[in-house]
Amino acid sequence: MTGKTGPPAKKPSPAVAKKKAAPAPKEEAAPKEEAAPKEEATPKKEATPKEEAASAPATEESPAPEHPPEQPPAPTDEPASIPMGAGAEVTPVPTEGSPAPPAEPPAPAPEPKLEKPKEEPPSCPLSLAVEEVSENSFTLTWKAPEQMGRAGLDGYVVEICKDGSSDWKAVNQEPFLSTRYTIPNLSSGDKIHVRVTAVSASGASVPATLEQPVLIREILQLPKIRMPRHLRETYIRRVGDAVNIMIPFQGKPQPEVSWTKGGQLLDTNRINIRNTARDTIFYIRQARREDSGKYELTVHINGAEDKATLDIRVVEPPGPPQNLKLVDVWGFNVALEWSPPADNGNSEIKGYRVQKSDKKSGKWFTVLERCTRTSCTISDLIIGNTYSFRVFSENICGLSDSAAVASGVAYIEKTKTTYQPEKIPQRDMMEPPKFTQPLTDRTTTRGYSTHLFCSVRGFPQPKIIWLKNQMEIREDPKYIALIDQGVCSLEIRKPGPFDGGVYTCKAVNPLGEASVDCRLDVKGEI
Repeated sequence: MTGKTGPPAKKPSPAVAKKKAAPAPKEEAAPKEEAAPKEEATPKKEATPKEEAASAPATEESPAPEHPPEQPPAPTDEPASIPMGAGAEVTPVPTEGSPAPPAEPPAPAPEPKLEKPKEEPPSCPLSLAVEEVSENSFTLTWKAPEQMGRAGLDGYVVEICKDGSSDWKAVNQEPFLSTRYTIPNLSSGDKIHVRVTAVSASGASVPATLEQPVLIREILQLPKIRMPRHLRETYIRRVGDAVNIMIPFQGKPQPEVSWTKGGQLLDTNRINIRNTARDTIFYIRQARREDSGKYELTVHINGAEDKATLDIRVVEPPGPPQNLKLVDVWGFNVALEWSPPADNGNSEIKGYRVQKSDKKSGKWFTVLERCTRTSCTISDLIIGNTYSFRVFSENICGLSDSAAVASGVAYIEKTKTTYQPEKIPQRDMMEPPKFTQPLTDRTTTRGYSTHLFCSVRGFPQPKIIWLKNQMEIREDPKYIALIDQGVCSLEIRKPGPFDGGVYTCKAVNPLGEASVDCRLDVKGEI
């Protein structure tokens, strides 16, 4: 019975494959699903050797993958697949005239998970050095590393190890961000190796290590006051200002500091002194004039000491000048004199300011600034005005709060003047006649008027006489004689042949006479 049941199990395999390749409509799915149990109604028996031999070629033709990819679930409208015997895999065989089933696409391989790159730890701290060593501690300084990583720096860990040992111990329990650290509670004489590590969330850096161990011992240093340059000269403050001075010093072990003034200790009610291991602070809340003076600072260490002097001057505006008076008034000028103020404000007087006021306006005007003398002369005052004068004193703080006012006033009078013309010495201007330009010979044409010219000078003005051939020319309309500014002219109107001859010009005054002559030729018409 086992041999009969073997072959029928293989017959439905093509139909089942065809059903899978071309799904039937939903209406036909129901009867086919009912037919499936009928085929399964045959009793299940173990596979015979013949069945195993028949299934072997099928498995060789289509070998199944060792790890088949997961197939998506079949849609609900497909017919249910017919279960086959265990170990038998059926490959669909297309019939003649039927379309080939589409090849199933290979399932995508799962993507490998990318591992996040690990962040690099910070780099090594820089410039590790020893700043100070005392009897039982020492202080380290360093610089931050160049690279701190994305996560930032959590802090630093300081480790120490005694010379000759390899046991490193962390000094700080938690990381800190400061680049300066003091390691306390050490034994004098020990040699200590030290290293500093930068720590972040991504790890610890390579430690920065000192090349040589640190010897724990007290380094003696003589006391030395480092007086600031601006305090080496007189320190000037105004009354009411605060005085706050810090003076650094050095020395090991820590020196003792003392302040004195005139050999006496300072009044702590007025002056506050605060000392540290490296400097001393001198403080006065509100300075007074009596706080001026020289203060001595002394720094002691086991018999060795250093001293410095602080010179403080507290100043205020000066008082007004004294004994201002009018010395003289003349013309448009006034002379003033005064004495220096009784109180110079604890500072040198730099000068005086002089002002005037006229009675009409009542306003004060500055006429002199920074006058260094105790006298002055004021000029260019207006006639008829009455003037008052006052003087301020001035020092480094400024002008005095009040001024010295002259007791008297200066009235500029109108002076009566009489005009006196300047006496000019009389000069003898008398001079006999003298011709400066003589007459010249001329030739003229008949019928054309002509002129004769000459110039003469003399004082009193000379009288001019014209002559022709030694005969005086009198009132003859043919001749016109003129004189202007010493220039003598004679016009001969339309001369004829008989008008030719020798003409003479004679000048006569009480001091003498002079004469010049010329020849005139008259030609006929051409």
